[in-house]
Amino acid sequence: MECSFCGKSIPRGTGLMYVKTDGTVLWFCSSKCRKYMLKFKKDPKKLKWTSSYMGNR
Repeated sequence: MECSFCGKSIPRGTGLMYVKTDGTVLWFCSSKCRKYMLKFKKDPKKLKWTSSYMGNR
């Protein structure tokens, strides 16, 4: 499984699961990723430490 925000691989038994009201399940490797996506509403393509940033270059 991989993080819904940064794309990092999440080891089994770790991570945070967030279920939206429409039934979509989001997995996060850390609280940093969860906050950046849900609280701050950041775009992962604009942050250098995410894997999707590297994909756009």
